[in-house]
Amino acid sequence: MKQKAIILAIIFLIGITLVFLIDSNKSKIKTKASVGLDAPYFELKDIDNKLWKLSDLKGKVILLNFWATWCETCKIVNSSLDNLIKTRTDENVVLLSILYKDTPSNAIEYMKKNGFTFPVLIDDKNVANIYGISGIPETFIINKKGLIKDKIIGPIKWDSPMVKTAIEQFASE
Repeated sequence: MKQKAIILAIIFLIGITLVFLIDSNKSKIKTKASVGLDAPYFELKDIDNKLWKLSDLKGKVILLNFWATWCETCKIVNSSLDNLIKTRTDENVVLLSILYKDTPSNAIEYMKKNGFTFPVLIDDKNVANIYGISGIPETFIINKKGLIKDKIIGPIKWDSPMVKTAIEQFASE
């Protein structure tokens, strides 16, 4: 009879331990980025070794673009994003590009060749995962309060009048 009680106590303790382990792992799971939610925080260095913190950009609209030098549609998107940023007279809109599954040396060469000056952050392979990147280009529009307002999958002409107007509305909120 004593052995049954000891065995039952051990099973009970194992069960309690498993419940606590499962519950503590749930709190460690990071929420994927979604429209309407706060943009997941990150800190990344760019190709010039400057540290960028998402929190430092509160109060600005952020265009967070994931891309790679090997991506043909990204080349069109990067050109129109660069045009959009260069034609803006204020600094309320910031373009942050995150290099996805590519090397910094490729990005440095690409930026020089095309005359682009926007920041290129080097993904630590965690940020793309947190943002739920499934392909490129993918761009998130983050408002001044840090909320994701939109997610654009695939290429668009960022310097088109319609898109410029939409960006201007985000910047004036």
